[in-house]
Amino acid sequence: MIIHIRAGKWLARFRFALLFVVCTYALYHLLLAAASYLEPVHRYKEPNGRAIKVFKHESAVVSNPRGMGERLRLFYWIGE
Repeated sequence: MIIHIRAGKWLARFRFALLFVVCTYALYHLLLAAASYLEPVHRYKEPNGRAIKVFKHESAVVSNPRGMGERLRLFYWIGE
């Protein structure tokens, strides 16, 4: 039994697979670069200029206890 291998057909398949892998790799790194460029600034860094960082102390939260239902209603109402 003689097996005929068509080199041209396999070479075209190999070139297509290689081109697919190279384009996938390039697109992956392009999206990685775009994601790092679009990533928002660090939320918890110290503000610049005359800006003041405002936050709530834990003691203020503990002194005004709320029920879970009221907290859930507040969350759905204003998102806090």
